[in-house]
Amino acid sequence: MQFQQLVYFVAVAETRHFTRAAERVHVAQPSLSQQIRALERELGAELFSRARGNITLTDAGEALLPLARRILADAETARLEVQELAQLRRGRIRLGATPSLCTGLLPDVLRAFHTAHPGVELLIEESGSLDLVRELARGALDLALIALPLPPAAPALTTVELLTEDLVVVSSADLPPPGGGGPLPISALRDEPMVMFRHGYDLRELTVAACRAEGFEPSFTVEGGEMDAVLGFARAGLGLAVVPAMVVDHAGHGLRTTALAGSPLRRTIALAHRTDVAPPRAARELKRILVG
Repeated sequence: MQFQQLVYFVAVAETRHFTRAAERVHVAQPSLSQQIRALERELGAELFSRARGNITLTDAGEALLPLARRILADAETARLEVQELAQLRRGRIRLGATPSLCTGLLPDVLRAFHTAHPGVELLIEESGSLDLVRELARGALDLALIALPLPPAAPALTTVELLTEDLVVVSSADLPPPGGGGPLPISALRDEPMVMFRHGYDLRELTVAACRAEGFEPSFTVEGGEMDAVLGFARAGLGLAVVPAMVVDHAGHGLRTTALAGSPLRRTIALAHRTDVAPPRAARELKRILVG
């Protein structure tokens, strides 16, 4: 059974005339009649009674007609759905991002995208880079903003570098500045209590690695928090935290920012997606805006 045969069948059923049906579907009448006969052979039953030129549906034709109409309607719905997706009128993007980027970079970008494509649904997964890499690998995300370099066991990902951001130390504004004020070398963190992100955050790995490079293990008063919790703990005076500079602008009052001395501690942010799976059309458009 061919799709076009159902189109011809419905046209004849609705016009009750082979010639008018052929004109409706823009095909020669002999070709239409031939396809109707082929459909009848395929189904093993006559669909029309052709007595004395009076075209009526047989019982088999009556049974097929609502099914054929439904098939044709579903096909039209599918065509429109795909067309809307192609033209970015509808769709969905599953985007992962680190908490600092959710508060710093993404709001303006997502606002611009939503203004241009209001029918596209945006689903945001907020987590650390290591977790986001795993989510990309299992197909739970279309795109993710992650910190480079990728972990050694990372899956095959395509990455595009977006920005490099400086890291700073934040502490309670109600306490004396760490180190007496001025830029703070990493080595000065040896004697300072710290609040630390949970495992899976690239900021945790980066901070610990920088301390170890100076020959010491950092001392944690509280660990295991998300970005908002870590900032809150630092604001409460529980310890210092190393965070991206862009986060401080959105962190509110009660925090003191101290630059790091010496070689700046930085992280590189990239947009990533699986190499073996092309992102959906809407995700590719968001990627274009981000990479800009």
